[in-house]
Amino acid sequence: MNPARPDIDAFTRPYWDAAAEGHLLIRRCGACGRPHHYPREFCPHCWSDDVTWERASGRATLYTWSVVHRNDLAPFAGRTPYTAAVVDLAEGPRMMTEVVDCPEADLRIGMALTVAFRAEGEGADRIVIPVFRCGRRMPRTRME
Repeated sequence: MNPARPDIDAFTRPYWDAAAEGHLLIRRCGACGRPHHYPREFCPHCWSDDVTWERASGRATLYTWSVVHRNDLAPFAGRTPYTAAVVDLAEGPRMMTEVVDCPEADLRIGMALTVAFRAEGEGADRIVIPVFRCGRRMPRTRME
């Protein structure tokens, strides 16, 4: 097994196949109607196993981030610095990801992001990973 590659099994295969086609998937519960991410075979809100895949809009807002300047672990070695982030998907779930093509000075909590996809590896080790890019800016609001 390649340590730089996620463990893809029969359950997660639709997620990774969709990413390879440029689509981000989330899971939605048929019992309570709530979406969730990361993909699980049951709903983390009501524990129902009536969950299905759903295409996400690809829109998100930045919740938090950290610029990583040192990471010796595969696949991150040689890619520093990079921006590790947590985003709130438009559908509701929160997702760990990476923000790309956006200068650190431009990052703002609540800023709009859009999904992008980065291919890594070749042949059988090729995988396409959802990442996020700067989108249109969200209006700033005054803290009350």
